[in-house]
Amino acid sequence: MNRNSLRLRLVAGGIAAIILALALAGMGLTLLFERHVGRTVSQDLDVHLKKLLAGLEVDADGHIVVTGGPADPRFSEPLSGLYWQVADDRGQTLRSRSLWDSSLLLPIDEPAADEVHRHEAVGPANGRMLIAERRVRLDIKGRETPVTVAVAINAAHVTAATTAFATDLVTALGLLGIALAAATAVQVGLGLRPLDLLRRGVADIRAGRELRLAAGVPDEVRPLVDEVNALLAARAEEVERSRHRAADLAHGLRTPLAALAADAGRLREAGQSAVADGIDEVIGTMRRHVDRELARARLQGAMRSQPGASTALAPLVRSLIATLVRTPEGARIAYEIAMTEQVTVPFDRSDLAEALGNLLENATRHARNQVRIAAGADGLGVAVEDDGSGIAEAIRPTVLARGGRLDQRGGAGLGLAIVQDVVEAYGWTLRLDTSDLGGLRATIQPNASTGQAG
Repeated sequence: MNRNSLRLRLVAGGIAAIILALALAGMGLTLLFERHVGRTVSQDLDVHLKKLLAGLEVDADGHIVVTGGPADPRFSEPLSGLYWQVADDRGQTLRSRSLWDSSLLLPIDEPAADEVHRHEAVGPANGRMLIAERRVRLDIKGRETPVTVAVAINAAHVTAATTAFATDLVTALGLLGIALAAATAVQVGLGLRPLDLLRRGVADIRAGRELRLAAGVPDEVRPLVDEVNALLAARAEEVERSRHRAADLAHGLRTPLAALAADAGRLREAGQSAVADGIDEVIGTMRRHVDRELARARLQGAMRSQPGASTALAPLVRSLIATLVRTPEGARIAYEIAMTEQVTVPFDRSDLAEALGNLLENATRHARNQVRIAAGADGLGVAVEDDGSGIAEAIRPTVLARGGRLDQRGGAGLGLAIVQDVVEAYGWTLRLDTSDLGGLRATIQPNASTGQAG
């Protein structure tokens, strides 16, 4: 696919949208997970704080003691990341073993009774701590003493959990993105399939296999199909009108040409043979041009009215040869037919007769004694050969050019041009080379680009 490919643009756009959506979803889910972990940690700190408050007591000496505090073993593990601390305004401080020789540096504030304050502060090993703090009043030796109780956890636990979640999420979203990209490619392929069918339909019309595009298409494509079919119908009508105009012109010219031929005959009887011969040559040239235009006009109509035509080759060849052997030139030629009866060629019979008739006529006119027409079993090549003098390779392009001539014995040399017109309309081509018989071999065969089969 190149950069102008609609398929590439749609797939690339879909993949870009998927990547953007997954990236936003990943960031959103990670943020939600981080908030969820934060709430969970806060709830755990509240539980630990309540247990710690429930275990506060004052001994007989007025010292604060903690009995039955939080049971989490991390409070006993040095620098585990989970800590508690109890302090009063007399300078007495109790700490969990996990704090070791450090202390929690709490912000200076005055939380109301039964109110839990939450802070972020720097704790042991300069770690960022999440702290839940509450202030209570204890009766110590008859005096209400404010006591600050705090429980803290290292925020690295939240960060680590969030990072692990994000890592797993990236992997999952990556796999999801690959699946969605593949689904996008499949969806684009299915969506563009009607356009591919439309392209094939146009190719079939160009090859003469169909007259119109199939109507069984999705609603979004149907207006285009209807417009193309309308255009084809209008073109067919214009071609038909052109055929009729060409036929009218040709028939209109034939009467003046017949009159000129009669005048040439009278001139010849009057002894002016040179003038009569010149007029006859001009008449022959005009007739060949008229015949060619009639053939082209008829060919355009036939290609559009008979898609998928096929003709048995051997019976047609025998019919053409039967006509040629009645001519003075054909009576002296030995014709060889080298093909099986089953060979068919993907041509309308009249068009194929037009092409092969011209080739056989040329071969008959230039052969010494023998003409051979051969075809393979697949019908993908028909060759007409003779044992004449042939044509030099250097001048073959000139012979195939419009109006090129094989000799100077009359005629406008349009026979091969007519053959070219016919075979090109079917996606075939005319090739000239040297025959094994010593003369010319003219072969009609499918173009390599069409690969048309018979």
